[in-house]
Amino acid sequence: MSTTKRNYSGKDVDMLIATSTIVENAIKNKTFLVSKRSTWADPYFGKLKTKIDTATQTYLGVDSAKNLRQSTQVVLGIQKSALADLSEFKVQVQEDFRSNAARRKELFIELGFTAYLKQAQNGDQEGLINLLFQFKTNMTAALKTEITAKGTAAVLIERIVGYATTLKSANITQETFKGERKVITAAAVAEFNAIYDEVTSIAKIAYRFYKDEPAVKDGFSYNKVRKTINSQQF
Repeated sequence: MSTTKRNYSGKDVDMLIATSTIVENAIKNKTFLVSKRSTWADPYFGKLKTKIDTATQTYLGVDSAKNLRQSTQVVLGIQKSALADLSEFKVQVQEDFRSNAARRKELFIELGFTAYLKQAQNGDQEGLINLLFQFKTNMTAALKTEITAKGTAAVLIERIVGYATTLKSANITQETFKGERKVITAAAVAEFNAIYDEVTSIAKIAYRFYKDEPAVKDGFSYNKVRKTINSQQF
């Protein structure tokens, strides 16, 4: 194992996915960014993306960096949809059982919201999976009838139940692609550091360019991108 100091914290693979995501965001916004910095014109971002993919394949033993990114995007997509549906479900139950606070509290405990919702909202994949499986396990026919009778659509409940297995499978696929080699050489760490330094430099500049556009600038925050991707995976 290399003793060379890394310029970043966390797993090498998470850093590589985060930097790759930032470069992909740069490519999407290339026209504007190049208008601000001509040195970022083609083939700059494309070559940097290839450099990250090559490092991922060469040093981590990941068979396909593309598959890794795609599996990660699948997980993130499921997370986003599941959280949106859980939010819709929660607000409806909260209002529908407003006159019976004790029952409302019991439902949120029984369905996993009390124990896991905050974790899930903070991007914790394990927390979300735990919430979804508790929801799925405890959503009996009788409970479903009780809730839908108040107004919540049955299709919303069925969709949330379906996320449990889907997210678990996608997470396993992602982790399979994330298998790191046991020995990371000094040369690998040097390459990783170079990628990290170059991409975070781009990110800091681009973040400032988009200071008045929150939706875009967050895609150039290394910490926010890494937190979203890393999500305390198990």
